[in-house]
Amino acid sequence: MRYKDIDYALTRSRRKTASLHIERDGTVSLIVPEDLPLEKVEEVLEAKRLWIYKGLAEWRDRNVARTHREFVNGEGFLYLGRSYRLSLVEEQKAPLMLKDGRFLLKTAQPGAPAPSPVEIFKEFYRAKGREKVADRVAFYEPKLGVTAKAVRVMELGHRWASCSQSGAVNFHWKCMMAPLKILDYIVVHELAHLRHARHTKDFWNSVDRVLPDYGERREWLRGNGAGMEL
Repeated sequence: MRYKDIDYALTRSRRKTASLHIERDGTVSLIVPEDLPLEKVEEVLEAKRLWIYKGLAEWRDRNVARTHREFVNGEGFLYLGRSYRLSLVEEQKAPLMLKDGRFLLKTAQPGAPAPSPVEIFKEFYRAKGREKVADRVAFYEPKLGVTAKAVRVMELGHRWASCSQSGAVNFHWKCMMAPLKILDYIVVHELAHLRHARHTKDFWNSVDRVLPDYGERREWLRGNGAGMEL
């Protein structure tokens, strides 16, 4: 949708207040109550115009660092905050291994269809994430006094994490590129949503009690998240 010079994505939900975000792809995302008239939606956009301009400018600055992958020998790939060089190998059982400080990517056999290196890396991150993220969730649940119904690592588009009304928490596989300190922030942030649905003062107080330096971690993610790509 478009309001004057602002392109935006509108979502209507059962929430009682409006929520405005700049998504990881630069989309201006507005979530509003189901019955809010369009003219009221536009009033929200007008009131937040300067905030939107600033947010989009910051998004453009961050995305200067967006990485273009070629999957060649020596290229660096992130895992838990550390960059590992890639080596293409002909003989190994698994499509991708992290061994002796390097990512080892199996090349296609002559005459065989070439598997997508992007999909191979995604599956690596998902597999590692199912173990690591579940471990961090279990560590922080008692600290926040919550229990997740399920923990999933998946494709989440432009969000680092989400939670469902049923109490399941979902994490983007890209979280496995982040340092453990940042992964912990993403985990705590999402677990806090099991107690507080919106980013209220009580929500941030819950995060602060567990991670007093959450502001630094959040800023790191905002500044470096664009580089966590395949």
